[in-house]
Amino acid sequence: MPDFPIVDAHVHLWDPQHFPLLWLAGSPVLNQPYGLDEYRAHTAGVDVAAFVYVQVDVEAPFGLLEAQWAVDCAAEDPRLQGIVAYAPVEYGEQSRSYLQALVAHGPLIKGVRRLLQGEPDASFCLRPGFVSGVQLLAEFGLSFDICIRHHQLAAAIELVRRCPDVSFILDHIGKPDIKNKQLEPWRAQITELATLPNVMCKVSGVVTEADRQSWTPDDIAPYVAHVLDAFGQDRVAFGSDWPVVLEASAYRRWVETLDTLTAHFSPKARQQLWAGNARRFYRLSA
Repeated sequence: MPDFPIVDAHVHLWDPQHFPLLWLAGSPVLNQPYGLDEYRAHTAGVDVAAFVYVQVDVEAPFGLLEAQWAVDCAAEDPRLQGIVAYAPVEYGEQSRSYLQALVAHGPLIKGVRRLLQGEPDASFCLRPGFVSGVQLLAEFGLSFDICIRHHQLAAAIELVRRCPDVSFILDHIGKPDIKNKQLEPWRAQITELATLPNVMCKVSGVVTEADRQSWTPDDIAPYVAHVLDAFGQDRVAFGSDWPVVLEASAYRRWVETLDTLTAHFSPKARQQLWAGNARRFYRLSA
């Protein structure tokens, strides 16, 4: 367990009775409220100094309402220091009005995520409207969270290349096929992505890509080691992906597993992974 306060760069909060979350229907574990009280209970014994709220795929008409709800949650728990909100960037220049309304929610809005993992077209993010919409984020001082599956990595690399003025962070190490022990071409593509200076990587969502019932640290070790090596100590950030992580692991078990896998890190590298890099990327308060 880290012996200093950490920053959780990837937390979800939701109430299925408040916003429509159709994707929860197939999961008894997740299809229930997970709010601040539950987060406090699940993180007991872990010193979380700050965390970032990441949009939860509410139905699109509720996107701005979700952002305001997250701001309201931050008023209840000041550890919520950043919000990554939904935005329909695929509309290109027309998404400007949405982004203007989004940032009007205040300085807690740090970035945008438009989920790509479910798009049947692996190159959806390279459609002209999507690229121009992401490029707009630089004007608003917003970052972009890339949430994809491993077969979409090639397109994501090209998106990052086409948007050099935008800061990107890859969620869940690109969701490799850990369950089937498939390393390539994910490994080579991660190496290529890491050569681009405007992208970081979130070490999150790893255990849910393994065998959720029987994974071991050895199963995920090669994947974690590769992203840490490819991106280096200054461009990786811990994320819990709570409560989605609960489908494979308790919060504390994931923290302890990653802590064990990075036990060889220098004190500075540990501080960067567990806190410093997330604070810098999302511009969180000290």
